[in-house]
Amino acid sequence: MSYFLVYVTTSSEYEATNIAEVVVKGRQAACANILGKSTSIYNWEGELKTETETVLLLKTTTEKLDPLIKRLKQIHSYECPCIIALGIQQGNADFLNWIAKEVS
Repeated sequence: MSYFLVYVTTSSEYEATNIAEVVVKGRQAACANILGKSTSIYNWEGELKTETETVLLLKTTTEKLDPLIKRLKQIHSYECPCIIALGIQQGNADFLNWIAKEVS
């Protein structure tokens, strides 16, 4: 089985918490970490933007990755949300097994 850490930026801690609750309750993700405020600098529609965002990290499996991304896009407030899945190469086997159990 393969596992993923999914990196998501959100507009606020409130939004990150709401998203986390939806996807963990829905078992698309085993758990969520809300990392607090960060500064994002990016171009959007020809204009340089600097925004304060909240980072959300989610853990899931290959089987739940596509449903998780689909759900995130449905409930996220952004038109084009940052959702990046990073493959987990190694980790605590007990924790990885727990992820699989929680999303099954």
